[in-house]
Amino acid sequence: MTAVEQARARVGTIALPAAWLLVVGAVQGAALLLLWRFFVRTERGQLLDTIALAGNRIGQDEVDGLANTVLNAVSVASLAVATVVIAVIALARGRVLLTLVVTLFVVAANLTSQIFKWGLYRPDFGVDPERASAGNSFPSGHATVAMSVAIALVLVLPPRARGIGAVIGAVYAGVAGVATMSLGWHRPSDVVGSVLIAGAWASVAGLLLVLAQGRDVAVRSGDARPFAVALLALAGVLLLVAAAAAFRITDAVASTPIDELGRSRLLTAYAGAAAGIAGATAVVMALVLSTAQRVVPWRA
Repeated sequence: MTAVEQARARVGTIALPAAWLLVVGAVQGAALLLLWRFFVRTERGQLLDTIALAGNRIGQDEVDGLANTVLNAVSVASLAVATVVIAVIALARGRVLLTLVVTLFVVAANLTSQIFKWGLYRPDFGVDPERASAGNSFPSGHATVAMSVAIALVLVLPPRARGIGAVIGAVYAGVAGVATMSLGWHRPSDVVGSVLIAGAWASVAGLLLVLAQGRDVAVRSGDARPFAVALLALAGVLLLVAAAAAFRITDAVASTPIDELGRSRLLTAYAGAAAGIAGATAVVMALVLSTAQRVVPWRA
């Protein structure tokens, strides 16, 4: 270690990052529970989800090609390939522990998504008869794949590439999530639920890494990416505010039959749902990136 590097490095602490990761993971888990209870278990929530999903008919012909292209690249095979590539990057950097934890993170997030999808019960309130026979669709498997791969890639990238990697990963996961809604594969809450699952498991993975590494690490302040964190956080908050506004507008007309809602109402609901998906993705990615320099320190 050179004199300059020594001056810029500090010994990693445990208590503060561990507590922060624990709180972030718990908040995302609680948000996931509330999301499920409202949008899956209540008639009002199901109705709002269905109205937003009905808006995908507007301009669907123009986005079908892109949406199919994005989602066709998201499969079990592509997940396996991506996981191997991520593991190779981590191993090439000499991070054996990181390789193991990140691989387990991807597996755990996607396994949780599938268990929830097949194990959770969705009551039929007669809100969406076209999809009633399909049963529960919460959360989205495709969105979980996209978000978990994006987060894993950010964790294994070298510090200089983390910022741009996080932004690109958030855009990719957001586009994949909106695409599942645009094609009618999933309701908006399904996608947001997947983002929260990946985010919660990322906090668990980060906590494991911090505890396993202990204090015997060197952390450089220069490895933080404050601009990318701020960009993702600001974009996420603004998108979530827009989603909340659209939610209130849609909730005011929720008692109106869907086939009687005008084009502008459906478009507002759909755009608000898309903003909610993109906003949740950006905020979760900002949280991951904000702790990456400690979770994956310069020298372990």
